[in-house]
Amino acid sequence: MEILMSKMFDVGLLTLLMVAALAAVLTRNLLTSTIILSVYSLLMASMYLVLGAPDVAMTEAAVGAGISTFLLLAVLLLTGIEEKPSPHPILPLFVIGITAAGLIYATLGMPAFGDANSPASQHVSPYFITESMNDIGIPNVVTSILASYRGFDTLGEVFVVFTAGISVLMLLGGKKEKQPK
Repeated sequence: MEILMSKMFDVGLLTLLMVAALAAVLTRNLLTSTIILSVYSLLMASMYLVLGAPDVAMTEAAVGAGISTFLLLAVLLLTGIEEKPSPHPILPLFVIGITAAGLIYATLGMPAFGDANSPASQHVSPYFITESMNDIGIPNVVTSILASYRGFDTLGEVFVVFTAGISVLMLLGGKKEKQPK
């Protein structure tokens, strides 16, 4: 019974994710789309939590729902909330079609999803899984990888997000009107 409830919860969460993604793409109001993307990010954080990765869930909630929503709202202040129609609707559709075909073609050579014998799973993953507790003393493998093995990468990502936030604040603060004397 517990497995059935877990599966039903997963299916419900995935359904909500698909509905949010479609709603964000199909709406023409950019403010509504931004809010829906924030909800989508929180749903993704919930999915990561269900999958047993609380660190990734917290990062997704902070960056996806928090910082990204703030940055999108800041951009909407500069551009307006209504979508402007494209004068050439065929060109973007063509570019998207070519990109999608290329991505689908690129996935044909990938190993099966979750294959333990794939090259990516045989390189350093077994070492991280078996030795992270001995090396670092953190029981969660994801936390040990992010905080220790890949600590400089994580620091670099924080720096990139911080720089992006400062850049947006500078762009928003750069539009000052001259005061009449």
